[in-house]
Amino acid sequence: MQSITSIAELKNSIQLLETEQAANGQLLKEQFYVTIRSFKPANFLRSTLGNLTSSPHLIENILGSSIGLASGFLTKRIVVNTSGNILRKLLGSVLQFGVTNVVARHPGTIKSFGRFVLQHFLRKKAIRSKKPQK
Repeated sequence: MQSITSIAELKNSIQLLETEQAANGQLLKEQFYVTIRSFKPANFLRSTLGNLTSSPHLIENILGSSIGLASGFLTKRIVVNTSGNILRKLLGSVLQFGVTNVVARHPGTIKSFGRFVLQHFLRKKAIRSKKPQK
C-alpha cells in the first residue's frame, strides 16, 4: 500500500474503502438470507432428500439392507412358524440374524445367484416347450 501524502488522496482512499465496505456489507446480508432460507425445515428436508436420492451407493445399501431384513424375517417365519418350542424360536432368531447379515453384506452375489437360478429354470421350460409332443 502506498503512503498517503495529501488530503485529496486521503479523502479518495476513504471513499474507496467506504464503497468496498458497503459492497461487502451487501454481500454479507445476501449470504445471511440464503443461509436463513436453507435452514428452514422444509428447505432443509428437501435438500437432504435430494442428496439422498442422488447418491447411488446409498440407495443400493438401503435396498440391500431392506432385502436382507426381509429375507431374514421370512426365514425365521418358515423355521419357527407358530411353534411354541423355545429351541426352535432360538434357532429361528439365530438363522434370521445370519441370513440378514449375509444378504445385506453380499447383495451382488445373491443377485447373480438368483439370475442364474432363474435362467436355469427358464432354460428348462424353453427346452420342454421345444420338444415335439406325442
